Amino acid sequence: MRVGREERDRFRGRDRLRGRDRGQGRVRERNRVRDRVRERNRGQGRDRSRFRGWGLGRDRFREWDRDRGQVAIEFLGMTPLIILTLVLLWQFVLVGYTFTLAGNAADEAVRAGTAAEDRQGACRRAGLEDLPSAWEGGASVTCGESGGMVTADVRLKVPVLFPGAIGFPFEVEGHAGAVVEETG
Repeated sequence: MRVGREERDRFRGRDRLRGRDRGQGRVRERNRVRDRVRERNRGQGRDRSRFRGWGLGRDRFREWDRDRGQVAIEFLGMTPLIILTLVLLWQFVLVGYTFTLAGNAADEAVRAGTAAEDRQGACRRAGLEDLPSAWEGGASVTCGESGGMVTADVRLKVPVLFPGAIGFPFEVEGHAGAVVEETG
């Protein structure tokens, strides 16, 4: 036996003609009971309503509370790796800066060597002149002239972490060349 739509709705407590729910009184009573339970539990530390938006119940909140020092411990464990990364980045900056200094010193040495009478002396002085003191100690400048060209090779030691302290066993080289200028 099939039940019609109106009979089914009447059984569920809905009155289709009026457009309202007959069970509203039951909903109001349920809300009143819920509010009374919340008020009773609020003073005993059992109020779960403040965690409802987080999706945390009382038990899950206790688990979350046990992890309070975890971030500090993880940070302490990662600190050596962070420091090592920063030291490596600083070392790469020093290598790049040494390459820049070697190229610039070679350019300056050639520029001075092309216009001077004493090409070797002027070239060597100009190559060492603009270098910072930390790189000047391990620097070597060699100048040469052949076929109307003046060339300069500058070799610098790459410092380890602090310029002027100790250097790596390899050197960075900068090379430059220019045409000899006519004097007179």
